[in-house]
Amino acid sequence: MAMLAREKETLAAISNTTRGSLQVLHHPPKATRVVQLFMGGAASHLDMFDHKPALEQHHGEPSDFGEPIELFQNGLGPWMKSPWKFAAHGESGKMLSEVVAPLGACVDDMAFIHNVTGKTGVHSQATYLQATGFQDPGFPGMGSWISYALGSLNDNLPTFVVLPDHRGYASNGPKNWASAFLPAHSQGTTIFPQRSNPIDDLQALAKFVTAESDRDGFALLKKLNGDYQIARPDDSRLESRIRSYELAAKMQLAAPTALDISEEPEHILKMYGLDKLGATYPAEINAPEEIEYFGRKCLIARRLLERDVRFVQIWSGNDNSFPRRNWDSHENIARDHGPLATGMAVGAAALIQDLKQRGLLNETLVLWTTEFGRMPSSQGGTGRDHNPFVFTNWLCGGGIQGGTTHGLSDQWGYKPLDRDNPTQVYDIHATMLHLLGIDHEKLTVRHNGIDRRLTDVHGHLIQEILT
Repeated sequence: MAMLAREKETLAAISNTTRGSLQVLHHPPKATRVVQLFMGGAASHLDMFDHKPALEQHHGEPSDFGEPIELFQNGLGPWMKSPWKFAAHGESGKMLSEVVAPLGACVDDMAFIHNVTGKTGVHSQATYLQATGFQDPGFPGMGSWISYALGSLNDNLPTFVVLPDHRGYASNGPKNWASAFLPAHSQGTTIFPQRSNPIDDLQALAKFVTAESDRDGFALLKKLNGDYQIARPDDSRLESRIRSYELAAKMQLAAPTALDISEEPEHILKMYGLDKLGATYPAEINAPEEIEYFGRKCLIARRLLERDVRFVQIWSGNDNSFPRRNWDSHENIARDHGPLATGMAVGAAALIQDLKQRGLLNETLVLWTTEFGRMPSSQGGTGRDHNPFVFTNWLCGGGIQGGTTHGLSDQWGYKPLDRDNPTQVYDIHATMLHLLGIDHEKLTVRHNGIDRRLTDVHGHLIQEILT
């Protein structure tokens, strides 16, 4: 009986899609929204945020890590310095690579964590870990956990929106933002802003579909659904499905407006790098193209956030593409990371500054991550192999102490300087939930006899970066 009672309580919480399962927050929140920037393919901390003078001093010398290393490929060549120069930015004096210099304008709002560690150098598993808190499939994305817990802030747009790379999905694809054992309404809604049909199936394309046929179809569905609910009052699945269709109908009016950037003022478009829309680009990866595509997603993210979408996830990089259109720079860091990093930096800097000037940054948490970093030794002379042993995240916005750096990597950027006290993804997730007013140990859902949570059985708050 006790188990049955608990199951009914869980179903009751799941059926409440507007308010979320948490009727009362665990503590006052510092943020109400999240935007996550995910660099698919493993972005190099060493070439953007984590300056290593030792690599400049010993560039080209045989690498010696002082211990056996098993890497993904054959990336134990000589030490390799970054192809870009670093310079100090902001009052905090944070060293940034020239390829991400646009972030210097808002670096004093950002907190960098340079001792993040992973568990694997395999893209799919590492991406799952960062996106869902587990290395295996079958677990909800963190946006789904937040959607489930907090519910929606609006009535006509999804709670959780995903903006993938326009060229395709990163490792695992939609499984990174699936709802898994949480209710289906909490999963991410995928939008491709660069496509002629950004949201699949939102608008009917067939000519025989009319307003009158829609009306008659909805009336029939309402009757059938009503009969089903009367016969099965304890089944919450139908209510969830009805709510999703109701939301879809409202989205038909609200989504096109949110995605339409044509009325944005010229200075805003320029800030996001969108002052040359419609340009043609070469086949090779190039900075102007990356600036336009990533900048558009960042601008649309701002438009979604100001319309009370609670969680927006922006992806850069698609899975194992050749020529490279992701951050998996085994062959040539300068060729691939240069355009991608510039595009990311222009868009992210614009998003942060735009949120700040609109008074939204203090209630929006910005999180930048990737599945792992890259090695300080070279691969093939110009590339870098996978480095799951240490990499960088940064956060910005609601509740974050800007202009700070927490956790250091060693002199090479190979492992944490303090190997006994690394930062794990569970700590990032626990801190994010804390800023939203959620105790990560108390947000649980029983599944297959286990009380599951985003942070599994781990997670500590990163107090040093909190206001």
